[in-house]
Amino acid sequence: MGAPPWRLLCCCCCRESDRNGVDDLKLKPDAADGEEGAAGDRYDLPPFQDFTFQQLRLATSGFTAENIISESGDKAPNVVYKGKLDAQRRIAVKRFSRSAWPDPRQFMEEAKSVGQLRNKRIVNLLGCCCEADERLLVAEYMPNDTLAKHLFHWESQAMVWPMRLRVVLYLAEALDYCISKERALYHDLNAYRVLFDDDCNPRLSCFGLMKNSRDGKSYSTNLAFTPPEYMRTGRITPESVIYSFGTLLLDVLSGKHIPPSHALDLIRDRNFSMLIDSCLEGQFSNEEGTDLMRLASRCLHYEPRERPNVRSLVLALASLQKDIESQSYDLMDKPRGGAFTLQSIHLSPLAEACSRKDLTAIHEHLETAGYKDDEGTANELSFQMWTNQMQATIDSKKKGDTAFRQKDFSMAIDCYSQFIDVGTMVSPTIYARRCLSYLMNDMPQEALDDAVQALAIFPTWPTAFYLQAAALFSLGKENEAREALKDGSAVETRSKGH
Repeated sequence: MGAPPWRLLCCCCCRESDRNGVDDLKLKPDAADGEEGAAGDRYDLPPFQDFTFQQLRLATSGFTAENIISESGDKAPNVVYKGKLDAQRRIAVKRFSRSAWPDPRQFMEEAKSVGQLRNKRIVNLLGCCCEADERLLVAEYMPNDTLAKHLFHWESQAMVWPMRLRVVLYLAEALDYCISKERALYHDLNAYRVLFDDDCNPRLSCFGLMKNSRDGKSYSTNLAFTPPEYMRTGRITPESVIYSFGTLLLDVLSGKHIPPSHALDLIRDRNFSMLIDSCLEGQFSNEEGTDLMRLASRCLHYEPRERPNVRSLVLALASLQKDIESQSYDLMDKPRGGAFTLQSIHLSPLAEACSRKDLTAIHEHLETAGYKDDEGTANELSFQMWTNQMQATIDSKKKGDTAFRQKDFSMAIDCYSQFIDVGTMVSPTIYARRCLSYLMNDMPQEALDDAVQALAIFPTWPTAFYLQAAALFSLGKENEAREALKDGSAVETRSKGH
């Protein structure tokens, strides 16, 4: 950071001219010009929609533990899963506990209100599900982790200073947009609520715009980070959100989750080396660091009325941006659009065949594998009563297997369909075989549907992912197909204990 001493900061008590203003922060006069457009007020997404529970069950492969992306895993009170709609569009699904939101109308009204927002600075809410006791939210999927991961648990590279400045500016713009749409309250703003999209741009999670339940509970973090007025009244206000934003500024400065009271003590004692992330040494000037510390101090003022408003935060943070040309994925040292090459991952022979749409090789693999992958799945082949109807069902399966072996794929489709239509047996292998039969008959959408069904039955079956990829390649959806190959490869690697 450099040897020169930092100039003394005001901490909890600011000069009168500082209150809700930015006149001492050396703002550029045009810092906010065009910010509404930059924040993407017009965002091309489908309108908010109602999903069925069955749609979301299929999208998340039966809410399998493999798809949990909540920071606390399945121990979280409301678990978040990743999923794919029609095996293509990635989504995040938040499933509330059964005790939350007992009034369905209240839940729907709140969800639809948040679902009206459309902006590139937030993770947009795409829809919801409200069936029986189920309450679920569906949002865009963000593939590049949380701010907490990049600040506190990074592996290869700490976040650089220009990117940290961009993060806090974009978050301020997100809050400003929400306020403009009369959604001024954000519940439990913290580094886990900030996610990074395909291009590594930071987004504010839409989940925080809704309470975790109808009881109004807003804060679930350590009480040391909770706004003091919430501790007194149990209510969140727009000023409480500013306080939480101040804790985020401290996170960005320090690379650690430091309790505000401790951070303010360090600032008062001018013990800046204990506060500033050592990974940032030499990346910014003393003046830049001082301005950000002062802004954090003001946000953390004990008295809510002494804290700055969101618009002034946007102006102040816009003036600090020094690198506006570099793309976020470059600053984060990530490939653009989350792209990857198939050469960058290890592909098994089946995955390789699916990547080439080599249907003959896929057939050979499925024929060789037989039904061994059905072991352990919830099929009922061994437990059925052998009635005449059951015997006819088994016969249709046998005829299908014979047709599949002899490469009579039209007959295989007919016979396997008769078996599946009975609905009393669950076999991912039969869906996989019918999937390939559909591909052989140039019916890729039907093939994709069967691959999705196979994955719903067996969420950790690499073959189902690879067949999805083959169907998606046939549909011309190459990005989604590569993602399916990547997911299948990851599952296969985990299953082998590598």
